[in-house]
Amino acid sequence: MAVKQTAGRRVAGRPEAIQGLDPLAARLGLSVPHEWWASAPLLKSYEAAGFEWVQLHAPPQSMLRVARLTTEHAVAAATALSTTSLKAVVHAPGDLRVGTREGDRAFEGALSYAAEVGATRVVYHALALPEGRASERALTAEARSLARHARVAERLDLTIAIENLAPLYPGPESLSANPAMLRGLVRRIGSPAISICLDLGHAHIVADLRNTSVELLCEPVLDLVSVFHLHDNLGARRMSTDTNLGVDPLRLDLHLPPGRGTLPWQRVAGRLMAHTAPLVCEVHPPFRPRSAEIAAIVRRALA
Repeated sequence: MAVKQTAGRRVAGRPEAIQGLDPLAARLGLSVPHEWWASAPLLKSYEAAGFEWVQLHAPPQSMLRVARLTTEHAVAAATALSTTSLKAVVHAPGDLRVGTREGDRAFEGALSYAAEVGATRVVYHALALPEGRASERALTAEARSLARHARVAERLDLTIAIENLAPLYPGPESLSANPAMLRGLVRRIGSPAISICLDLGHAHIVADLRNTSVELLCEPVLDLVSVFHLHDNLGARRMSTDTNLGVDPLRLDLHLPPGRGTLPWQRVAGRLMAHTAPLVCEVHPPFRPRSAEIAAIVRRALA
C-alpha cells in the first residue's frame, strides 16, 4: 500500500481575500471525463477557469490489481496535478464491488492510487444491487469489506464517499437509489472514513420517479456528505417533449450542464450553499462547454 504523497504540490494560488468574498471559491470542482487523461494543460485550464477541485477516474480494475501499474499511473497523474493547486477526488471504477477477493484487491489498489495522487476522497458505488434475497449475501460481504477498507482509509487520511445512483434507462432501481440506505450503511460501519457522495442529478431522477422532491430525498443525508456531484437531466421523462435537445430519447442519466435540464436548482441552492463539501460538476461530452463556461453555469445555478 502506497503512502500518501503530497510533496511537490504548491499552495493554493488565489488570494485569501478573494476566497473570503466568494463562498464558492474553495468548493467548485470539475470532473475529468471517463477515459480522458488528466494532462497538465487540461488541469491548468480547470484551475484558470476558477476550479479548486478535480475528480479523476481511477484506472480499470485489471490495472488496480497490479501494484506496479497502479503506482506508475498514479505517479504520472500526481506529476500532472503538481503543476496546479487543484485538490483531487478519485472515482473508483463504476463496476467495482468489494466483498469478493478480486473486488477487494482492486479497491485496495484504488485507495493506494488515491493516496499516491494526494487525493482526499474516493467515490465508490455501494449498494449497487436490487432489493431482494438474491442480493443479501453480496450486500453483507460488501458491508464487512467496506469496514475493513475504512480502517485502511483512516491510516491514509482518505475518505470513502459512497454515491447514490439512479437508473441509466427506465427500469429497476438499485438500493443505492435511496440516499437513506446509504446513510444506514455509513452509520453501521461507524468509521470517520466513510461518508456520502450526494449526486444531485441522480437524486433528481429518483425523486421524479417516486413523485417526491429532490429536497426531501436528500435532506436526511446532508450531514454525512463529503462531496457533491452536480449535473442535470430531464428527470423521469414521462413526457416526450424534449426531442429537440439532441439527447438520447430514453436515457435518464444524461449528465447535462446545470440548468439545461429540469432539476430545480433554485430550490436546492440554499442547502448546497449552506454546506462546506466540494461541489464537483460532472458534465459528459458532447454536452460539455469550455471549463470557464461550466464554472459560470454552476455559479448562475446556485446564485
